[in-house]
Amino acid sequence: MGFAETVALGAIAGLTIFIGLPLGRMHAVDDRVRVCLAMFSVGILAFIFVDVTTHGQDILETALGRYKDHTAGLGHVLGLFALLAAGFVTGTAGISAVERRLRSRRNPPPQVAGGDATVALADGPARGEVDEARRRALQTGVVIAVAIGLHNFAEGLAIGVSAKAGAIGLATVLIIGFGLHNATEGFGIVGPLGGARPSWSWLARVGLIGGGPTFLGTLVGYQVTSDPLELLFYALAGGAILYVIGEIWTGMRRYGYHTLGLYMVAAGFLAGVGTDLIVAYGGG
Repeated sequence: MGFAETVALGAIAGLTIFIGLPLGRMHAVDDRVRVCLAMFSVGILAFIFVDVTTHGQDILETALGRYKDHTAGLGHVLGLFALLAAGFVTGTAGISAVERRLRSRRNPPPQVAGGDATVALADGPARGEVDEARRRALQTGVVIAVAIGLHNFAEGLAIGVSAKAGAIGLATVLIIGFGLHNATEGFGIVGPLGGARPSWSWLARVGLIGGGPTFLGTLVGYQVTSDPLELLFYALAGGAILYVIGEIWTGMRRYGYHTLGLYMVAAGFLAGVGTDLIVAYGGG
């Protein structure tokens, strides 16, 4: 498979994320539907977390096997582990710290100068709180898109490497499988938005953030084979996804419907497994 064809198909695989994004333009839904959408996305993200951590562990175990066979040094293994640790911590605590700092800068503590200001504050919080809730929901959606994008960059690397190695059948199945899988990831981005109705331009941005890296990863993977680079993106994706799962789970608890939510987590996870099986079948 040539370079141009590989990159074009990698782009198609990434752009299928837009299939699920228009769901975010639905008008306000009741709490039951909101919980179903959000927890279904948690299930998808949980599968992606398992997927990226498994791939990262495979890279480390391969390096450890080479060390046992005396074909690589211990420093190589320790370096990869340090890279995994740095990426994972950056994806969890790092994103949380950045988000907290941005929020504190955007919302400084109110300063009351006198009685008139007190009256103004009494009239404004309801609207301000609604705007802040919408802003936070959209911000969470962007963080989810970033986490998915990191994961999809690593998937794109796999497509590019397979095509470059001449494994055309495997590369083709990877593109089809990842395309189907990315289609479910669109739901993962808009599911937790709740009552926040995003603009079309916002949906376009998060679609490019989440799906575009599949194209970029295919481009890089066709030219360069690098276990450290792949491991770094898996680690960043895993950490970011774990952070996002915690945020969604905390936000949905106030709506209730816990048992229904757990059923939807299972459904989302199984949807991820099902699409991944297509990739595994073709690769076998």
